[in-house]
Amino acid sequence: MYERLRDLREDRDLKQKDIAKYLQCSQVGYSHYEIGSRDIPTDVLIKLADFYNVSTDYILGRTDEMKPYPKPSKK
Repeated sequence: MYERLRDLREDRDLKQKDIAKYLQCSQVGYSHYEIGSRDIPTDVLIKLADFYNVSTDYILGRTDEMKPYPKPSKK
């Protein structure tokens, strides 16, 4: 999972500080997610999936399919 976060970021030529700014956390705090020393909170996981346009399951390593699921329609 953690390698996927790094790969997604590096594939877009972004630095940890860029993602940390998006998440409104410190670069050090974000680096803990990438190296696996801190669990990723659900709200942060969702933000990352939306940012990278992938599914949360892809980030978590539960699938190799990057395509996000369709969003539920609002009634």
